Amino acid sequence: MKVGLLGVPLDLGAGRRGTDMGPSALRLAGIAGALEALGVTVQDHGNLAAATPETRGAGDPKLRFGRAIRNTCRRLRDRVRRLIDQGQLPLVLGGDHSIAMGSVAGVSGCLLERGEELGLLWIDAHADLNTPATSPSGNVHGMPLAVLLGKGAEELLALSEQRPAIDPAHTALLGLREIDPGECDRIRRLGVRIFTMKDLDEQGSAASMREALAHVTTGTGGFHLSFDLDALDPEIAPGVGTPVRGGLTYREAHLLCELVAEAGAMVSMDVVEINPILDLANRTADLAVELVASALGKRIF
Repeated sequence: MKVGLLGVPLDLGAGRRGTDMGPSALRLAGIAGALEALGVTVQDHGNLAAATPETRGAGDPKLRFGRAIRNTCRRLRDRVRRLIDQGQLPLVLGGDHSIAMGSVAGVSGCLLERGEELGLLWIDAHADLNTPATSPSGNVHGMPLAVLLGKGAEELLALSEQRPAIDPAHTALLGLREIDPGECDRIRRLGVRIFTMKDLDEQGSAASMREALAHVTTGTGGFHLSFDLDALDPEIAPGVGTPVRGGLTYREAHLLCELVAEAGAMVSMDVVEINPILDLANRTADLAVELVASALGKRIF
């Protein structure tokens, strides 16, 4: 396996500063070495340039920093496509979750050229299905999944070659425990498959995870894994900007990633929303590196 690391130090989409340091935290935690220990060939492509809030005006309060985020995501989309053309699995290090609009659009476009659909497994405490009309904050990191499913601001929808970039029927959300009212309505209308923490509790984590993976691999040419670290319980992942109690445990998170590796259908991945300012001795980034290694094949035995 060949993996292309690409950092996107963006925090314009979040409500607080700090996720722009996520790529550095993951590199400091040894992500390249952890993958190389598995026999993976890793090429680190450095970071994309990204604007900071101090150099840009927020603009529309319902779509804060929308233009600058769009520009970064456009560059990310094009870089991801080049990585795939070079035979590398894109591993995008965020940055806030708005970057997924670029990474997923890039992968989706490549599969489209092959006549295939891309599945999307979205691991998150939040649904990220707001639009400017429903968002309570105007923060774009709460909107990327809506955009990828064809809903939201035109300037963001234009990032994808087709609309929607991802078929809702090939999308699964897992780990949800905080959903806005407007997002609940959108989930019902779109028909995406969701697995809340209540679902995991009732039917069992392993069963829910296997069902989610079956959902995103059936009828697709592979799937993108978008992993927001706030899906994990804050007890084990304190360094995130929007923590919500009651998340995935250490073993549940590893089981999910181990099942991803067993499925053998992941074609790209992003790891987002690590905020080192809020972390304790880089614990969250260290855990993220462990999980990425599990998703790319590290086994207990």
